[in-house]
Amino acid sequence: MRRTFVLLLLGTAVLLVVTDRWLLPLTSLRAAGAAVYGAAEGAAGTVTRSFGGDGRLRELELENAALRAELLSTGARSVSAPPRGVSASRGVAAYVVGFGRGQRVTVDAGSGSGVVRDVTVLNADGLVGKVTWAGAGTASVSLITDAASSVGVRMAGSGELGVVTGLPGEGLLRLSLFDPDAPLRAGDQVETLGSAGGRPYVAGVPVGAVTTIERVPGAATRTALVRPAARLSALGLVTVIVPEPER
Repeated sequence: MRRTFVLLLLGTAVLLVVTDRWLLPLTSLRAAGAAVYGAAEGAAGTVTRSFGGDGRLRELELENAALRAELLSTGARSVSAPPRGVSASRGVAAYVVGFGRGQRVTVDAGSGSGVVRDVTVLNADGLVGKVTWAGAGTASVSLITDAASSVGVRMAGSGELGVVTGLPGEGLLRLSLFDPDAPLRAGDQVETLGSAGGRPYVAGVPVGAVTTIERVPGAATRTALVRPAARLSALGLVTVIVPEPER
């Protein structure tokens, strides 16, 4: 009986995957699943932490994460009075609850907490990635090491501009500076340049440090390898920078 049930469950799962990928996208079903998964994960986490006696610790962690994100994303300026061209924002703290295909993770905060697509995700160490999909209770985050990731950056010391792209197989980033003669050495710090309106990336968030200078004679750009500041293989508490609702 149990074997029959398992086979039926697996068959149903395969059918849904095939239907979603090749026949009819199941967007509404995926959203409903995300809501159920998020609620279940949150409930399980709450029960576990309650029995462990660290419910208050979680609250403090979330508060600290939100405050840290506010400072990183606004340069210690007031969120209620952002510079011209930068939208007001706030931090929504969340826990990574799953690792998906490729360089993607799932967090336990979604549209119900104000999370939307194309916003910055960071942790205590630096940039993690950006939100690529948001359900009611969970969201999908593409890490900066994803092969499709491209982030505008500035060198913390020299101010030189460039871009970093993901190298998923190595867990590193490739830095390309626009000036092929720009000064560059191992240990130099890289931070986000910032996008228009702060989406998908806010300015001034640590990205990583240069580890290796690449020598390519005649290249139009100066390139190097960068190790991410955030430990992307062991993510826990993160913060999503979301726009403040208009009043």
